[in-house]
This record gives sequence, C-alpha cells and structure tokens, in this order.
Amino acid sequence: MPWLEDLWQRVSTRTPAPDAAILGVIGFVALACVILAWPFVRMLVTVCHEAGHAVATTLTGRSLESIRLHSDTSGLTVSRGAPNGPGMVVTLFCGYPAASMVGLAAAVTAGVGYATATLFLLVVALALMLLKIRNIHGALVVVTIGTVLGLVVCYGPEEYLGWLVHGLAWLLLLAGPRPVLELALHSLRVGSQSDAAQLARLTRVPQMGWVILWLGATLGALALGTTTMLPVLLPFAG
Repeated sequence: MPWLEDLWQRVSTRTPAPDAAILGVIGFVALACVILAWPFVRMLVTVCHEAGHAVATTLTGRSLESIRLHSDTSGLTVSRGAPNGPGMVVTLFCGYPAASMVGLAAAVTAGVGYATATLFLLVVALALMLLKIRNIHGALVVVTIGTVLGLVVCYGPEEYLGWLVHGLAWLLLLAGPRPVLELALHSLRVGSQSDAAQLARLTRVPQMGWVILWLGATLGALALGTTTMLPVLLPFAG
C-alpha cells in the first residue's frame, strides 16, 4: 500500500534538531504557555497522568477498567485487582511523574533525529488510551489531540517537526512540577482522595513524603531534559 510506505518513510526519516538558539526560544514560548494557558496545558498533563496510571496498571498485572477525563482538567483511572500491595502502590505513584517522563523521552528521541517517530508513537498511545475512555469529554480530548498529531505526522513539513516535538517536550517538562506543587499547597490541607492520600494509607510514608518524591522526579526530569536539549548549559560543555 503506497500510503503505508509513505508513512513508514516519514516515520523512519531522521530530522535534524533545531539549534540551541531556536530551542531556547521554543522553551520560553512553552513557559509562557504554562503560565498563560494553564487550563489547556493542564489537560495535556492530565492525559499523561492518567496514561501513567494505565501503563502502570497493565505492567503490574492489574486489570484496567476505565479512564475518564473531565472538563475541570481532572481525571480518573479505575483498575481492578488487590486493593493494596506493590501493584496498587506503583499504579498510584506513576501518575504525577508521567508528564515529565513523556517530556524527557520526547526530548531525547527528538534530539537524536526521531521527531516524526516520536509523534507517531504518541498517536498510537492515544489510540490505545481511547479504547479505555469511558466519557464523552475524555473521548473528545483524546481524539482531538490524536488527530492533530496524526495530521502533523502525515502532512507536516519535516523540517519543522523537530521544533514541534521539542516544544512538546519543553511544555511537559515545565508543566510537570506544577500539579505536584498544587497538591502540596492545597490537597494536603484537607482529607482528600488524592494519590498521595491513598499512598499514605497503603504505606507508612506520609503524604508529604510522596509529594517530595514526585517533586524530585519532575524537577530532575526538567533538569535532565534541559541539559539534553541545551547541552551548552552544562558547566563542562564546550
């Protein structure tokens, strides 16, 4: 099939990464989006958050029942299995770092020239996620994001795909720590059903301990992603 051959050609073709100056500008634009367009960015983070729960659920042998994405940018992933134990702990833990991990992976893969392949894998992941979405708003969000990325993969100018993937990487890396900080400032003040509260009930680690772990993971990913995209910032660079 010619269209399949064309798609494979685009996905397998390596594209050069933008130079440091352009990557810096893209980073500042992404930071502006995190500050000025947070509801939109937070929905992207929530998609990654719930996908993180879903992947952890599958890898730990639990049964993934449903995923919901709500209009207030919150989400819910429901799984079936033992209500406690390592599987449940891993599943609960993997939500908050997920956006940062996706951003870091995008930075690394785009940096070595596989921007189109990165976008293609994201489209595939969204298609798999759609199979477990159980509300209309969630389906619309996933279909919209997947359609936009799919059109870019098929028709986007190849010389600009690296810009797009690095922009997505910056966006997720910069946005990743914010929900963790919001959790620390708000949710911990009340008896919530947050991931941290559930983890505290399942383990001997208090809620703030989990928040510190998540903050370390997201900030660490941001630092690593920044030096990956802008190695000139490394003290020993050059």
